[in-house]
Amino acid sequence: MKYRKTILSIHKILGLVTGVVVFIVSITGCCWAFRDEIESTYNEYKKVEPQNVVILTPTKAKLIAEEIFPNNTVHGTVFKKADDAIEVIFYDAKPEFYQSIFLNPYSGEVIQIDNHLSGFFAFILKGHIRLWLPKGIGEQVVGASILIFILIIISGFVLWIPKKRKNLKQRLKFDWKSTTKWKRKNFDLHTVIGFYACTFALVAAFTGAMISYNWLKYVVYVSTGGEKIPAFIIPDNISENPEIDSKTLPLDNLIVTLQKESPNAKSFELHYPETENSSIYVEVSNSEGLYYDSDYRFFDQKTLKEIETETIFGKYKNAKFADKIVRMHYDIHVGAIGGLVGKIIAFLISLITASLPVTGVLLWYGRKYKKKYK
Repeated sequence: MKYRKTILSIHKILGLVTGVVVFIVSITGCCWAFRDEIESTYNEYKKVEPQNVVILTPTKAKLIAEEIFPNNTVHGTVFKKADDAIEVIFYDAKPEFYQSIFLNPYSGEVIQIDNHLSGFFAFILKGHIRLWLPKGIGEQVVGASILIFILIIISGFVLWIPKKRKNLKQRLKFDWKSTTKWKRKNFDLHTVIGFYACTFALVAAFTGAMISYNWLKYVVYVSTGGEKIPAFIIPDNISENPEIDSKTLPLDNLIVTLQKESPNAKSFELHYPETENSSIYVEVSNSEGLYYDSDYRFFDQKTLKEIETETIFGKYKNAKFADKIVRMHYDIHVGAIGGLVGKIIAFLISLITASLPVTGVLLWYGRKYKKKYK
């Protein structure tokens, strides 16, 4: 019984320390779960009338967009179907700048400018990953709290196991009567709901920790038999000929070639070479709303010859089990891996997880400051 008291003390102290962080991260996780579905109700500007003419080249789209933000860096340009606008994405880390310009793919007309750092979901994301604190501080606090929360879940499960088998039924369902006091109800809300949610909450917390810590991602990859490099690296060109026809850059032919090669792909995000030695990087999205099965392809910027990568971020068909585990962690974390059902589960688990610090604090308060009767 002594070890249970020790575990209870650890569970209680860690819960009180991280309770506010867990509550904020969980509530913001609820709000984030259906972001794509909500945003799709007001993004008509992303659609255009298809025309039987040649679309803008990547170079032309970049030049048009840079006229609007000449002092910022183009991260990449997204090409989708014939009735979709072209999205030119700008991103700079310091000072932080993240905006998209949507262009008519046939005329080059600017349709819309989106600031990804403002609005409701930007506010939610900042709370989720850094508690609205400065980036360097907030991300460390959230990351450490997630690791602690994993220990809280494990210790909570140990405490959930009843001392006697006959009491197991009380831990599996609510048995409330008209005479049941609120303290007992609160205890049941914390233990019964916590038990059913603990597995999903552990998965969410662990995948969240993988997002926060690259070392954990590496440990998971190696422990599951990974043999490649678990990092994203853009390889250099393989050709030595520096001569390029300035009128028709090879990358301007790349998207058309890839669209013919992969007609069922959802989008092609082209990233312009940062230097003369860098290759062209294209992220081919094969599923709507998913990232794990995307193809990461690299091409020599002078000859367009494809360059194979030694990292886990290559063609999905070449990914092995360990590669897939690491590539899936974000889609698992947000529930997208299971489609709409997965997002509903992620929403409910986040909501339940947010309730656990509340019921836990009430349990602690009720025991510490309970009334003493004569």
